[in-house]
Amino acid sequence: MENVARPWPALWSLVIGFFMILVDTTIVSVANPSIMKALNADINSVIWVTSAYLLAYAVPLLITGRLGDRFGPKRLYLTGLVVFTLASLWCGLSGDVQMLIVARVFQGLGAALMTPQTMAVITRIFPPDRRGAAMGIWGATAGVATLVGPILGGVLVDGLGWEWIFFVNLPVGIAGFILALRHVPALSTHPHKFDIPGVLLSAVGLFLLVFGIQEGETYNWGTITGPVTVWGLIITGIAVLAVFVLWQKVNKGEPLLPLSLFKDRNFSLANIGITTVGFAITAFTLPLIFYFQIVRGLTPTESALMMVPMALISGGLAPVVGKIIDRVDPKFITATGLFLMSVALTWNGFLMHPDTPILLFLLPSAVLGLANAGIWAPLSTTATRNLPPRLAGAGAGVYNTTRQIGAVLGSAAIAVLIQARLAAELPAVPGGSGEAGPMSFGGTLPGSMQDGFSTAMGQSIMLPAAVILLGAGVALFFGKPQPMQGWGTLGAVPAPAAGAQGSGTPSR
Repeated sequence: MENVARPWPALWSLVIGFFMILVDTTIVSVANPSIMKALNADINSVIWVTSAYLLAYAVPLLITGRLGDRFGPKRLYLTGLVVFTLASLWCGLSGDVQMLIVARVFQGLGAALMTPQTMAVITRIFPPDRRGAAMGIWGATAGVATLVGPILGGVLVDGLGWEWIFFVNLPVGIAGFILALRHVPALSTHPHKFDIPGVLLSAVGLFLLVFGIQEGETYNWGTITGPVTVWGLIITGIAVLAVFVLWQKVNKGEPLLPLSLFKDRNFSLANIGITTVGFAITAFTLPLIFYFQIVRGLTPTESALMMVPMALISGGLAPVVGKIIDRVDPKFITATGLFLMSVALTWNGFLMHPDTPILLFLLPSAVLGLANAGIWAPLSTTATRNLPPRLAGAGAGVYNTTRQIGAVLGSAAIAVLIQARLAAELPAVPGGSGEAGPMSFGGTLPGSMQDGFSTAMGQSIMLPAAVILLGAGVALFFGKPQPMQGWGTLGAVPAPAAGAQGSGTPSR
């Protein structure tokens, strides 16, 4: 582990940038109608404003995590922050939707450079038995950012215009750069040989898989162009990734993805768990927001404010949970958090009727806050506890890649399910036939349709509830954390006078 006397200022400096890039995964959703009108764009083009960002964000994560090991996480983080901030300015100044999509690609690439470095730095400057509190801050940031995006987006779009959802990143990015430059240590690098075939295979495989899943609904899960089909891309992507894994196994040099990471049971299980979290967090908001806006007539800002209890409770309790998991087995906290999330989503589903008092939805929102507080920090701590410092970037890249793939799967699956349930509950109206969708209703539904639409949304939210319950089951198989040797006490507290030097590599 690195000798860092003041790790907390480094952590807080990184959290600023991490929060900003996660907010940008959700902030655009409430601005889509304004962007369509201002840039005279069609719905497919506006969907690509989000899709391009998510695609450019998810695909390079394995590679950028490894680059952090090779060239130093601080250098990669600062580079990514510059790219992201300048791309944000480009987004706000875009005069047409095509330029905006290109700018969002660069935003995604900047985010991909930054994300693994935040987790890798925490892994390297905090010892395993004191990492929980730091991961609590990291987890609170991840959980709250996904909720702040729609709220902040609604306020900015209503008050200043859609451009300001991007312009707001400029002062944040500049402040984050200055703080990171000052407080984040220049950690030692490791002279990795770069696995060029692995880079190409992973990038191509992930691109085909993520693009196929992400855009499947747009092309009705059929033909994209000529002989190219959605399922053809997905199957080809899986095949290329299988070749990638095989190459990592037989590569006699230094593979991009050290498969030895997965020999640690907790690392493997935590990656499954964070995939279910990424799936559920992305999937549950769509039917819930559609219900609030289309059935209950709430504005984008009002519907986002219904999630405030979740954001406040999650943000307040996550650091507390982080401190607790340094002293207790995180397995039961994680499983309880995931189970509570399933309960809260199911509760929302049962409440989705046209005449339900709207304030009742604040109760499952509060339970979601409790759930979030018990998920992010324990999962990330469990995943990174046994990572040796030289593989911190690779491990962080894997962990964040699985989270993003879970989010893409959740987004695609919930879109398909919503269309299917609308077809069953409202077969005679636009959106029920699968040709349009919920957005086709435009405003509050007439009373005769509200019951069927509410039922469809309530049924749809049961999918993320079931997936997150699977994650709770996985968490029960976490191994009990073992005392770690060789890390010493440097990094979390000032170094003692003598006798605390460690080898820098945890026992497995």
